[in-house]
Amino acid sequence: MVKGKLLRLTAIALIMALICACLAACAREGDDAASAALGRTVTIEVNTMYAGDEYGDIFFDAVAKWESETGYKVHTVSNTSDEAYKKRILMDFQTGAEPDVLFYFNGVDSSSLVANKRVISLDEIRSVYPEYASNMKESMMKASNYDGKIYAVPVNGYWEALFVNVKALKALGLELPDSSMNWDGFLTLCAQIKARGKIPIAASLSEIPHYWFEYCIYNHQTPDNHALVPEFVVDNTAQAWIAGLNDIKYMYDSGYFPDNTLYVSDEVSKSMFLNGEAIFLLEGSWYASTINERSDSDDFAVTYVPGTDTRKTTDIIGGLSTGYFITKKAWEDDEKREAAVHFVEYMTADERISKFAMISATALKNGVEYTGEASSFYESAMEMAEGATGCSEAVQDQLPAYCRAPVFENMQGLMQGSADITEAVREVIKRKKQKD
Repeated sequence: MVKGKLLRLTAIALIMALICACLAACAREGDDAASAALGRTVTIEVNTMYAGDEYGDIFFDAVAKWESETGYKVHTVSNTSDEAYKKRILMDFQTGAEPDVLFYFNGVDSSSLVANKRVISLDEIRSVYPEYASNMKESMMKASNYDGKIYAVPVNGYWEALFVNVKALKALGLELPDSSMNWDGFLTLCAQIKARGKIPIAASLSEIPHYWFEYCIYNHQTPDNHALVPEFVVDNTAQAWIAGLNDIKYMYDSGYFPDNTLYVSDEVSKSMFLNGEAIFLLEGSWYASTINERSDSDDFAVTYVPGTDTRKTTDIIGGLSTGYFITKKAWEDDEKREAAVHFVEYMTADERISKFAMISATALKNGVEYTGEASSFYESAMEMAEGATGCSEAVQDQLPAYCRAPVFENMQGLMQGSADITEAVREVIKRKKQKD
């Protein structure tokens, strides 16, 4: 009897010992897992368009500070915003190689991302993070063309205007164009510049055709109808496109662009402008910091693209066309979700946006605070923006890359006459209807 009790007690003791051992092991495993979690660094993938401009320095400085403050890591990929980049972004999403955070266009170029539910709306993010983008005016945040919802948190708006190498122009004995100059006067000025041995306009029509495309068709329109896409080749919008493209061809035939404009890189064409080989450069506000940092500001200025009887010279292209998207890939990963939301909030805080914006528009409720003394170059840019009488978004942002291709990817044929301008516009309309 005693022996049986001893055996039972021994068995119970062994069982208890095993249970304790298991609990201890589980506790150790839990501690190890917790330790591993604490020691693990969360890295988010971020894709931007800051390659090749001075905003990149501001961006990467902010990224480094965010990493230091949070312990998170960022793997960044930055590109220039050309047509190849837009195609690459869409391909990344199609193949599952999309980033966690994307700084990208919030117009038609991102419609497929919205349609396929690959990016997260502001409303959905705020359902979990109510203060997300609370420093922004929603009225200034562009909604998606696809469903009318907001997906991207903007940083700084943009304008497109005429940059002038003032030093090179004055060396020719010629004066800076101003708000009183019209298109015919501009063409006369270009002819004078060419006759005196300089290139009137720095441009790569092969890589970056859209700036001159926008303004040349805008010259046949107004701010109220420029952003419309043609529906038929005989309608007024299509006729404005055809007339504008013919104006570009006239400039090409007249030798107002570099001789190699149909195959030179955008980078090389910009260097022509910076070193004084070319006088004018049609660019966006994002390029202003590049000039301001690299050169004596007195050598350069920003002015309006001369207009016509239809478009006033002071009617400009502008808007808030880009912003930060959080992708579904990050949103469905608990660790990356937190990091991605915090990253966008950090990068779009008033302090950071003020550094990016400077002379451009924002959606900030409190506006931008410009600290320091503005250079004469920046002053010319601010005067240009403040004096604008009308503004339209870029019409190219209303079209996917596939629809723009008959024009943008065929500039060589259109300029040299081997492709017909009217047929190119007809093909754009056809592709747009197929997409719709």
